[in-house]
Amino acid sequence: MKMTLKTLCVLALGLATAAGAQAGELLKPFILASNAPGNMAAEVAQTKAALQKAGFTIAGAYSPYAGATVVCVTNPEMLHNATLSPMGGFGAAERVALTQVGSNIQISYVNPVYMANAYRMKDTLGPVAAKLKAALGDERAFGAHGLTASQLRHYHYMFGMEYFTDPSVLATYPSHQAAVDAVQANLRAGKGGVSEVYRIDIPGAQQTEFGVAMRAGPGGNKSMDDHYIMSEIDFKPIKSTAHLPYEMLVDGKKVLALYARFRIAIDFPDLAMIGAHSFVNIMSSPEAIRKALVIAAGGKEHNSVF
Repeated sequence: MKMTLKTLCVLALGLATAAGAQAGELLKPFILASNAPGNMAAEVAQTKAALQKAGFTIAGAYSPYAGATVVCVTNPEMLHNATLSPMGGFGAAERVALTQVGSNIQISYVNPVYMANAYRMKDTLGPVAAKLKAALGDERAFGAHGLTASQLRHYHYMFGMEYFTDPSVLATYPSHQAAVDAVQANLRAGKGGVSEVYRIDIPGAQQTEFGVAMRAGPGGNKSMDDHYIMSEIDFKPIKSTAHLPYEMLVDGKKVLALYARFRIAIDFPDLAMIGAHSFVNIMSSPEAIRKALVIAAGGKEHNSVF
């Protein structure tokens, strides 16, 4: 196969990124691609085009609240990597966020190397990170003081809280297809205030990942609402909008979700436990999220973390 200079450079950068992570580099959850004046609609269109040109497939997009758009993508490398580790489907999608802050549009995305280590995936997705950098840019990593690959692979926020390997079982069905069909129908109906942002069927595995929007609606429980949660924890000048959306994974016959004390904490590991803009302010959110997702999955309320 003929290798162009650009291809060789991308691969070399990807290998260097992965090697650096293995060597004890401090990884951060998000990458700021750019931060400059712009028009949201135009920037969203240009971002989607750049991602598609780089070989990514647009799985879905949504606006979780005014002034924010999240575009979710995948590519063959991510899909293959998702088949190589338990619950690898949680890492099948890349989230790219555009956030209006004043007159600027901040474009950011989840650091694939950080995510791959946090989700204990086999490959650390260095080449994917290189493709995102080439397509969108990479001004700097942000979102935490940083964790090593080893720390991420064993991460929990504090004693007694969940690891990646402690998901919630939302529902169980007779077959994988029955589970997928039930979740799809419930999301289309908006049950539990939860609706579909994207669906990714992972080739070669009985895994389907759904990205979901969560809106409390009139009379609903605000503790599960995307906007409410982010208004409490995403308070810094550079926004971490790419934390959204949340995921549900149909893994075989089971419908799973990462428990919020892991799923939120892994993207905000430096957030204080108490005080202004702290975890105590969203203390009721983990269970509110789980209950909403149980309804969306068609499960029974007694299902809980295992």
